[in-house]
Amino acid sequence: MSLGDRLNQAGAELPEPTALTVMTHQPMEESVKPTADPFSVLKSRSREALFARLGNRLFDPNLSERDLAGLVTKELAAVLEAEATALTDDEREELVGELCADVLGHGPIDQLLADPDVTEIMVSGTTPIYVERSGRLHKTDVHYMTEEHLRQVIERIVSRVGRRVDESSPMVDARLPDGSRVNAIVPPLAVDGPALTIRKFAKKALTIEDLVSNNSVSREVADFLEGCVRGKLNILVSGGTGTGKTTLLNIVSSFIPSDERIVTIEDAVELRLHQDHVIRLESRPPNIEGKGAIAIRDLVRNALRMRPDRIIVGEVRSGEALDMLQAMNTGHEGSLSTLHANAPRDALSRLETMVLMGGIELPIRAIREQIASAIDLIIQISRMRDGSRRITKVSEVNGLEGEIITLTDLFEFDMGAGMDDQGKFLGKLKANGLRPQFGERLEDQGIIFPSDLFIGPGIAEKDFDAAVLGGWPSNDKVEASW
Repeated sequence: MSLGDRLNQAGAELPEPTALTVMTHQPMEESVKPTADPFSVLKSRSREALFARLGNRLFDPNLSERDLAGLVTKELAAVLEAEATALTDDEREELVGELCADVLGHGPIDQLLADPDVTEIMVSGTTPIYVERSGRLHKTDVHYMTEEHLRQVIERIVSRVGRRVDESSPMVDARLPDGSRVNAIVPPLAVDGPALTIRKFAKKALTIEDLVSNNSVSREVADFLEGCVRGKLNILVSGGTGTGKTTLLNIVSSFIPSDERIVTIEDAVELRLHQDHVIRLESRPPNIEGKGAIAIRDLVRNALRMRPDRIIVGEVRSGEALDMLQAMNTGHEGSLSTLHANAPRDALSRLETMVLMGGIELPIRAIREQIASAIDLIIQISRMRDGSRRITKVSEVNGLEGEIITLTDLFEFDMGAGMDDQGKFLGKLKANGLRPQFGERLEDQGIIFPSDLFIGPGIAEKDFDAAVLGGWPSNDKVEASW
């Protein structure tokens, strides 16, 4: 006899309830009725009893994973022993396995975390969980049974990285052991229950070859970006939410030579650099007394005293923009960062705004002079309507003319190429027929690009003469010292 049949039989043997009892228990019957899994009621009851027995020991930082697993197994055996429902050995083993996964893991999202096709997981209370696959949202058939269980999973995740989430601090950024980004927000700010968003990191870090094979960037532009990084240009990666800025920053950072000292600064550590000499710094939120916060700006200032060859700021959001610009202007060439913006021109405007957010009253012209002299290149990445992420512009910051920072779009995505039968964009990055002014700087370092790299479509090579090239050598392939 199955567990479901035994539960039904046990319910049939109960005495007929009075009218008052029926009215009292009607909401409970309605909440249980949609549940198809006969284990669900028993699991929910056992889970609550287990959490009650474990208490704060579940989040004890002094307990190793192995010790915690042993403690959970021991307490779970006591909980099931107290249950009146008879279980076969197989059913008991299955129930213990699922409850251990709930308590020691992340509950129903564990299967989504293990799915390599899922790139983002979105949980909102006890409603069905949504995931992102290939840039598009999909509704799943899994969900958390109770908000309390979801809350406990959130607390377990954030406690591992020394952070907390409660009514006094209802928003938190954290990370999973594999580096996946986690954001959680709980009541009273989240009206419909705790919300958890996880942006997964691929098991295998993407490389520039992956971007080329996925048509996110052309081979020629990939070689150009590698030359710019090795030539110590200050580069800004710009894009909207979820466009892949951090992934692109991670790929671009891989071009940094391994003999340089790199300092990375992030809110939650996400970058995975494979160079030998990397120092990773992470900001810290205030403690329960509202003290002890260490902001990105503080870390940028401290990084200047650490003798870095390169400074990589995961994302600039506010006043740290000024400190980053000053670092770029005072001998720390080759620095990299990202920010939210929909176009290279918007990125410059946002930088101005963030400098002003630092609380230092500077004239706009002084801020623009800092930006124009610090930033060399802006890489714009976008998420297209077909779900793909592509580099759509590569722009050079030329300098300040009057009150305006001038930009040159060196490469631009061809939106006019249309789409194929599967709804995928056919366009690619194309040169606009203009060469960068920093070409001579790179040439002095032995980094020379082919003469036809910047020739746009429809422009004859004879028309792209010395007046345009500015004396660049005519090479058929990239010649550099790396």
